[in-house]
Amino acid sequence: MEQWIVSHARPVVDSLIYSVLGAAILFGAYRVFEWLMPFSIIKEIEEDQNVGLGIVLGAFILGLSIIISASIRG
Repeated sequence: MEQWIVSHARPVVDSLIYSVLGAAILFGAYRVFEWLMPFSIIKEIEEDQNVGLGIVLGAFILGLSIIISASIRG
Protein backbone atom coordinates (compact mmCIF):
# COMPACT_ATOMS: atom_id res chain seq x y z
CA MET A 1 0.00 0.00 0.00
CA GLU A 2 2.79 2.39 0.90
CA GLN A 3 4.54 1.75 -2.43
CA TRP A 4 1.33 2.59 -4.29
CA ILE A 5 1.05 5.94 -2.50
CA VAL A 6 4.69 6.80 -3.21
CA SER A 7 4.41 5.92 -6.90
CA HIS A 8 1.21 7.94 -7.37
CA ALA A 9 2.08 10.97 -5.24
CA ARG A 10 4.56 12.42 -7.74
CA PRO A 11 2.07 12.79 -10.66
CA VAL A 12 -0.51 14.36 -8.35
CA VAL A 13 1.99 16.89 -7.01
CA ASP A 14 3.23 17.65 -10.53
CA SER A 15 -0.34 18.21 -11.73
CA LEU A 16 -1.02 20.60 -8.86
CA ILE A 17 2.18 22.56 -9.52
CA TYR A 18 1.50 22.84 -13.26
CA SER A 19 -2.12 23.86 -12.77
CA VAL A 20 -1.15 26.63 -10.33
CA LEU A 21 1.64 27.75 -12.65
CA GLY A 22 -0.71 27.77 -15.66
CA ALA A 23 -3.35 29.74 -13.77
CA ALA A 24 -0.74 32.29 -12.66
CA ILE A 25 0.51 32.72 -16.24
CA LEU A 26 -3.07 33.12 -17.50
CA PHE A 27 -3.86 35.71 -14.81
CA GLY A 28 -0.65 37.61 -15.59
CA ALA A 29 -1.42 37.62 -19.31
CA TYR A 30 -4.93 38.92 -18.59
CA ARG A 31 -3.45 41.73 -16.47
CA VAL A 32 -1.07 42.68 -19.29
CA PHE A 33 -3.98 42.61 -21.78
CA GLU A 34 -6.03 44.82 -19.45
CA TRP A 35 -3.11 47.19 -18.96
CA LEU A 36 -2.56 47.58 -22.72
CA MET A 37 -6.18 48.50 -23.46
CA PRO A 38 -6.89 52.25 -23.60
CA PHE A 39 -10.21 51.73 -21.76
CA SER A 40 -11.48 49.86 -18.72
CA ILE A 41 -12.44 46.32 -19.69
CA ILE A 42 -14.56 45.84 -16.56
CA LYS A 43 -16.50 49.07 -17.20
CA GLU A 44 -17.06 48.22 -20.85
CA ILE A 45 -18.43 44.74 -20.09
CA GLU A 46 -20.42 45.47 -16.91
CA GLU A 47 -21.75 48.99 -17.35
CA ASP A 48 -21.82 49.49 -21.12
CA GLN A 49 -22.89 45.87 -21.84
CA ASN A 50 -20.30 45.49 -24.61
CA VAL A 51 -20.98 41.94 -25.81
CA GLY A 52 -18.33 42.08 -28.53
CA LEU A 53 -15.60 42.81 -25.99
CA GLY A 54 -16.83 39.94 -23.84
CA ILE A 55 -16.58 37.56 -26.78
CA VAL A 56 -13.08 38.79 -27.67
CA LEU A 57 -11.97 38.48 -24.04
CA GLY A 58 -13.39 34.96 -23.81
CA ALA A 59 -11.62 33.95 -27.02
CA PHE A 60 -8.38 35.47 -25.68
CA ILE A 61 -8.63 33.46 -22.48
CA LEU A 62 -9.51 30.21 -24.27
CA GLY A 63 -6.71 30.62 -26.80
CA LEU A 64 -4.13 31.41 -24.16
CA SER A 65 -5.32 28.47 -22.05
CA ILE A 66 -4.81 26.12 -24.99
CA ILE A 67 -1.31 27.50 -25.58
CA ILE A 68 -0.39 27.13 -21.88
CA SER A 69 -1.77 23.59 -21.81
CA ALA A 70 0.22 22.60 -24.90
CA SER A 71 3.42 24.10 -23.54
CA ILE A 72 3.04 22.28 -20.20
CA ARG A 73 2.42 18.94 -21.92
CA GLY A 74 5.52 19.39 -24.01
